[in-house]
Amino acid sequence: METSIKLYAGKWFIVEMERWDQEYVNMEVPGHFTFRKDGTGHFQFGLVQGEMDCRLASVDREARIEFSWEGQDEMDPVNGRGWALLQEDQLRGRIFIHQGDDSAFRAQRLK
Repeated sequence: METSIKLYAGKWFIVEMERWDQEYVNMEVPGHFTFRKDGTGHFQFGLVQGEMDCRLASVDREARIEFSWEGQDEMDPVNGRGWALLQEDQLRGRIFIHQGDDSAFRAQRLK
């Protein structure tokens, strides 16, 4: 099955994170991931924000989007990686902060 990065394009609001509660996720702005059709994007949750470089991948025959990112956490430079896949009408994945925390997340597309 061929998947296009365009399937992920748009803004996705984070509705759940494994490591952080929703109050933290939405501390400054509603927590979100935004994927662009050109393979770039950005995200913010709590005091963590970053710019993403995205690629499509297939893991165990399941299409997903993988990304590296760089940004800041409480004004300190940070970077990391992550991935997400579409399951029904939701985006589910995991984000990693290099040499720091990681968390599963679930997000819903802005309609």
